[in-house]
Amino acid sequence: MLPKVLRDFFVPGSQCVRWASVATKVKKDTRKPKTGIVMLNMGGPQHVDQVLTYLTRIMTDRDMMQLPIQNTLGPYIARRRTADVQKKYSEIGGGSPILKWTRIQGDLLCQTLDSISPETAPHKHYTAFRYVEPMTETALTELENDGVERAVLFSQYPQYSCATSGSSFNAIYSHYLKKSPPNIKWSVIDRWSTHPLLVKTFADRIQTELKQFPAEKQKEVVILFSAHSLPLRAVNRGDPYPSEVGATVQLVMDELGYCNPYHLVWQSKVGPLEWLAPFTDDAIKGYVKQGKKNFILVPIAFVNEHIETLHEMDIEYCHDLGKEVGAEMIRRAAAPNDHPLFISAMADLVVTNLKQERTVSPKFLNRCPHCVNPKCYEAKRWFANLCKNK
Repeated sequence: MLPKVLRDFFVPGSQCVRWASVATKVKKDTRKPKTGIVMLNMGGPQHVDQVLTYLTRIMTDRDMMQLPIQNTLGPYIARRRTADVQKKYSEIGGGSPILKWTRIQGDLLCQTLDSISPETAPHKHYTAFRYVEPMTETALTELENDGVERAVLFSQYPQYSCATSGSSFNAIYSHYLKKSPPNIKWSVIDRWSTHPLLVKTFADRIQTELKQFPAEKQKEVVILFSAHSLPLRAVNRGDPYPSEVGATVQLVMDELGYCNPYHLVWQSKVGPLEWLAPFTDDAIKGYVKQGKKNFILVPIAFVNEHIETLHEMDIEYCHDLGKEVGAEMIRRAAAPNDHPLFISAMADLVVTNLKQERTVSPKFLNRCPHCVNPKCYEAKRWFANLCKNK
């Protein structure tokens, strides 16, 4: 069932929400914002000359990965990888579109919130990337200068991982080690892998791609839900990411009535460690050997287009690997991007968060059972205090 706060905006049977027509009529609000929505994500370089700095920040972030002599080895690996990564960005237009999509999503989200939650308006979004500008610190400084009354720290990763969402939240904690946070009401949206409108968004994206196959082939198309992989040692520490991705997959297939064969696969392995498998490319090769020739790849853990959808999935898998193994057709479902149902999912999450008494979830405040990161312990204690009702 559609969340109550958005039920009046839903047009039954049309799989669309009337916020779209509302959003086109709402002019950008120039008033001082009352509520700030901090949109946390990894980010991506907008130009190839940002790639080295971007990679260096990733390789030296111990929340993302743990390397021996990391301050030496991390920059070395970044330098070694820069030329190859720059080439990939050049092949998708010279940079990542993730900032563009985040801003579009943020604008639509705030327009929707201003309409359905006028008591917390005006709303303003702040893009808080982890490894490229606008950095998390930049977003928080802007929010502080705006003097908002309420701030929602909103992870743009639907499924929580210590390496992604965890790193972004730890960056907020680190920022405020240097100074006290503003005396406002803070709250956290740390995960939302099972939100019904997120599920409907992915289902609609898949249905759109299924229609591109010949009618006689549609039932045999294998749906491969592809998510960024994770080192097994992180999984064994208790990182919740694999189970949360799996939960999204099962709900999407339930929404689709289990119409096609499907599997959860993993992409973007880096380095020599053991990672979650089967890998997306190996799965395609294996299924082709079994006689299956038609596939849809679904970026189940990504909310907007970036290098892993536009290059790894579209070029390396759909085009290059498809030709190599003799697949008939490999298509890729679009990321949620600005899909009306997805914007409505985000709006419902924020409105629910603003109205509920609990401002941070017990799950977020609980560490993994075998956590080895001392910063997590301190950060979670800090967030528990930050998000006390004021």
